[in-house]
Amino acid sequence: MVDVDDTDRRLIDLLRVDARRTYSEMAVQVGLSVAAVKRRVDRLREIGVITGFTVQVDHAKLGAGVEAFIELRFLGNTRVSEIVRSVWTIPEVQAVFTLAGDPDALVQVRVRDLGHLQLVIDTLRRSGTVTGTRTLMVLGSWERS
Repeated sequence: MVDVDDTDRRLIDLLRVDARRTYSEMAVQVGLSVAAVKRRVDRLREIGVITGFTVQVDHAKLGAGVEAFIELRFLGNTRVSEIVRSVWTIPEVQAVFTLAGDPDALVQVRVRDLGHLQLVIDTLRRSGTVTGTRTLMVLGSWERS
């Protein structure tokens, strides 16, 4: 664990909400000089607390408005690296979470519509080592910033 204080945590929270926020804006919010904020953000990057800056995308406008999570069960002798490799080649896969217990993995996908989702599920099932699937459709999502 690295050493961060409440001001560092406030800076991280501000960047989570808007990663394009200026040092000047953050300085006003946390009551420090612009130079002090820059030093703190640079330090947080150097020690690996901040690993990058991202963009939020409206997937529906890009034709992938349906999100689902697919639970995957694999043959008992399937290696974790094989699980990831077998699903990561599918372009609709956004994330893969390997799990201890049942199921073996949880895959997040984004697709155009239900027909497209069915094709992705069929592709996953044909990977050779998948023994079962269960699909959970996302109706809405909320994230902590």
